[in-house]
Amino acid sequence: MAETPQKSIRDYKVPGMGGGRRMADRGKKTEKAKDQKGTFKQMLRYFANEKRAVVLLLFMVTLAVVCGILAPRLQSSAIDAITQRQFTEIPKILGFMAGVYAVSCLAAYLQGRASAYISQRTVKHMRQDLFEKIIQLPVGYLDTHSHGDIMSRMTNDVENVSTTISQSLSSLFSGLLTVFGTVVMMFYLCPPLAALSCTTVLFTVFATKYLSAAMRKTYTKRQSLLGSLNGTVEEMVGGYRTVVAYEKEEQIITDFTEISDDLTKVGIKAEILGGSMGPVMNLINNTGFVIIAAFGGYFALKGSISVGIISAFIVYAKQFGRPVDEIAQVWGQVQSALAGAERVFAIMNEQPEDKSGETKMNELPEDPDIVFENVNFSYVEGQRVLKDFSLQVKPGQKIALVGATGSGKTTVVNLLMRFYKPDSGRILVGGKDIFEINCDSLRDAIAIVLQDTVLFADTVRKNLKYADQEISDEEMIACAKQCHVDSMIRKLEKGYDTELTADASNISRGQQQLLSITRAFISAPRILILDEATSNVDTRTEKRIQDAMVRLMKGRTSLVIAHRLSTIRDADRIVVLDQGRIVETGTHDELLAAGGKYRDLYMTQFAGQET
Repeated sequence: MAETPQKSIRDYKVPGMGGGRRMADRGKKTEKAKDQKGTFKQMLRYFANEKRAVVLLLFMVTLAVVCGILAPRLQSSAIDAITQRQFTEIPKILGFMAGVYAVSCLAAYLQGRASAYISQRTVKHMRQDLFEKIIQLPVGYLDTHSHGDIMSRMTNDVENVSTTISQSLSSLFSGLLTVFGTVVMMFYLCPPLAALSCTTVLFTVFATKYLSAAMRKTYTKRQSLLGSLNGTVEEMVGGYRTVVAYEKEEQIITDFTEISDDLTKVGIKAEILGGSMGPVMNLINNTGFVIIAAFGGYFALKGSISVGIISAFIVYAKQFGRPVDEIAQVWGQVQSALAGAERVFAIMNEQPEDKSGETKMNELPEDPDIVFENVNFSYVEGQRVLKDFSLQVKPGQKIALVGATGSGKTTVVNLLMRFYKPDSGRILVGGKDIFEINCDSLRDAIAIVLQDTVLFADTVRKNLKYADQEISDEEMIACAKQCHVDSMIRKLEKGYDTELTADASNISRGQQQLLSITRAFISAPRILILDEATSNVDTRTEKRIQDAMVRLMKGRTSLVIAHRLSTIRDADRIVVLDQGRIVETGTHDELLAAGGKYRDLYMTQFAGQET
């Protein structure tokens, strides 16, 4: 719609023409949620729906950790039994160890299944709630928010939450339990050696903190550049005709290469930093092993501990260092997931469209009139689009709205459909304020054909029946014949069963518009709105449609928005708008004779032609 401040991929400039990277800025990764506590509380509601699976997951994680902590102690007992020649104890210990490892394996398997179940169920409910919310949002919200960003929340952000639930949460809980359990067991076996072993934790925390900070910064930059690269490619593909028409191929290649080079440099740095974490942690762990071996041997010579305990300490030291590193990494993923969840909840927390209204359209006159009383409206505060707009459309009248782009024509339709609410004034249908009429009932009584047609990836038959699922094939075909599209449809590969592709790209723009007009007529509306409905139709087809419109609009209150003034000569009244105000009204002949704004518009289109 012309006056609606809506953005889409097509609104962005082609790379190399001044704005090639605007969309790419959306690729930047959000590090932390602004309201972590509130976001976490909302997430808990979804976990509450899967209480049994969550309890099972926590139990399996705990069981796996307990088995992991018991195993080194049993290994220690087995070594001590061998060194002390207590061979009768060895089979018992080994049997117990086999049982512990079996339980640990089963717990890990069930843990994986529970994580997958919880993550997919949670994502399912989140996506379903988000989709239902988007469907309930006011048109104004979707007009003023990037469609790509909304889609990103539905896909990328929700998937980020899913990955974190399935992989990170159990790791975080397991890591915390492992650290706690390992420390307790180490101090139980030998407090002095445990204290010495824990000194390596300081090195682990220090290395993790600084390396993670550097990695986070580099990965964020890489994500940003990756978003820029994807944005550039998407814009190029979407606007390829424009790129070729303006001969900007070389400029696009230059832009792409520049971003690609930056991404390569940052990617190399990110991989180096990411690869350094393992060797650094290995160095710290090996240092821990040296400490345990040296001091453990000393304590063993003094008789304080056995050789088996030294063996157990080496395993515990490894178990202790790994979770500390994992917790640091997982915590970053949790932060990222919370940020993604916050973006999803930001939409869910929006107010749904107000569809209230006690009056139903069937309670109003069969042929309702439409009255605009002193309506003022602005999309952006302080920038009026309609100014003191007053108009009366009598029952059965065909009213045409004309004017230059941005004069407010489409805004009139937006307000009548309750897509937006006037700043002041009111709109009456059948003598009732439209905000006292049930919104669904009001829209059900109105058929609207927009300049930009919308057809779905389905058959022609189902697209035509979209407004009325109950209509018979015979009635549908009769309407198609009235609109002069039946013969056109039958020439398609499978006639009415022809499958339309995404955006109906397998038929022409004119054919798309003809189907859209026919769909509106099939709905048998009481009020008909045509917003540049013949803009994509050739002159011969337009004449045929005009003949059908005369019959189909008979007895219906109709609003027609048109730039082609030839399509509205037979209108009962033509309303000329200029900068949000009505400057002229009258019939075609009256306005031409008046020599005002309408005549100027008409002469611009038909200079030198007979009227």
